[in-house]
Amino acid sequence: MNKQELIATVADSAGLAKGDAARAVEAVFDTIAVTLKKGDEVRLVGFGTFLLSRRKASTGRNPRTGEPMTIKASHNPKFKAGKLLKDSVN
Repeated sequence: MNKQELIATVADSAGLAKGDAARAVEAVFDTIAVTLKKGDEVRLVGFGTFLLSRRKASTGRNPRTGEPMTIKASHNPKFKAGKLLKDSVN
């Protein structure tokens, strides 16, 4: 399912116009992104948790030259499925 299909499904199941459903879906995505950027997590009981994983700086090798290079620290978003979601797909 892509984003447009998700919006259409939300519109049908909630009885909303597609424009209203699109704004609602975008608002949810934006809120999750802003919350993660602040360093907080988004916990949806039963569904799952969106959180940030912090990756430390490390040393790697350039695959072309073989020279050592520094890989800078970064933050990666992660999703951990909740029990109800896991149970519903099994």
